[in-house]
Amino acid sequence: METQFPDDFKCPISLEIMSDPVILSSGHTFDRESIQRWLDAGHRSCPITKLPLPDHPSLIPNHALRSLISNFAPVRSPPPNGTTVDLSPQAMISVLTSKSSSPRSKLYSLTQLNRLSKNDLGLRKRITESGAVSAVLNCVRFDGAGGVSGLQEKALSLLLNLSLDDDNKIGLVAEGAIGRVVNALRVGSSDCRALAATIITSLAVMEVNKATIGDYPSAIQALVSLLQAGKLIREKKEATTALYALTLFPDNRKRVINCGAVPILIQIVDLGIERAVEVLSVLARCKEGREEIMRVDGCVKTFVRMLKNGSPRAVQCSLFTLNSLCCCNEQMTLESWKEGVFDICSGLLDDDDNKVRNNANNFIQTLNGKPSMR
Repeated sequence: METQFPDDFKCPISLEIMSDPVILSSGHTFDRESIQRWLDAGHRSCPITKLPLPDHPSLIPNHALRSLISNFAPVRSPPPNGTTVDLSPQAMISVLTSKSSSPRSKLYSLTQLNRLSKNDLGLRKRITESGAVSAVLNCVRFDGAGGVSGLQEKALSLLLNLSLDDDNKIGLVAEGAIGRVVNALRVGSSDCRALAATIITSLAVMEVNKATIGDYPSAIQALVSLLQAGKLIREKKEATTALYALTLFPDNRKRVINCGAVPILIQIVDLGIERAVEVLSVLARCKEGREEIMRVDGCVKTFVRMLKNGSPRAVQCSLFTLNSLCCCNEQMTLESWKEGVFDICSGLLDDDDNKVRNNANNFIQTLNGKPSMR
């Protein structure tokens, strides 16, 4: 009987089984030959989404899909479970992908692969090319299976290692990593939630992933919830860093604001999480962000404390945010004068950091532009 291949194995252009699947920057996969013909014909948009592409689009090999296609056949009986001690990396990968492997043996393999892959680009490539990513994602989904805890944490650690390579960042998203990671953000242990937030930050290095993650249902809300309910400072720090990475994509700023992040961010600034000031400075670039910040009682006092005690980066972001608020609201200007911001800015004009000096100078000009407030 003829083998029926899944539709996902077929190129959207040629409708033939792909021999060399590659991922376009839009996140969709095509057979290399078909998409190359499309590009050579002068097209500069994704055949599926119709979104514009750069002049020289990258074609990232989809190693996992290629492996699945090449190995698609009646499943052979896996070798019997044996000891997992002293397994080679390839054998440990096989343990992960085998349906008959016990949770305990998978935990051991994940632990060893995580340790070995951290500084081994070649091994990370072997893991992705073997099609093992889907098996790792399945381990993210379950924890405590067979009485074995720690599967989720080790799987997330391995995903984080794999995400270090730019070629994998889009591939991991294409394989469904976001859904698994968001679930870990919501129901994982404290360590798992922190790891999941770190993975979001790593994946969001790619611009297309910023948009994809922002569009994913409950992704940003899960980060904001972790920001508020995280039991450990590490959870809050990693969630804040992930939100910062996502807000660099303008369309995500309203999403973050609508999820109620602003008051929480202002609150955790006093916990010593200075990254929260950076997120607020990005949100202050849009009207909705400025309006939401101004609704929080004591927001000016929070930024002034950063001006007095924060790092150069926190000072710079606080100056920018306060300046943005004062440019559009007279009450913010009055409160800033009352908090002694003018004198603080005058003192910062001699700061060693050029960005701090420039932001202080810009803010002084804004304050001086309000004669009635002098």
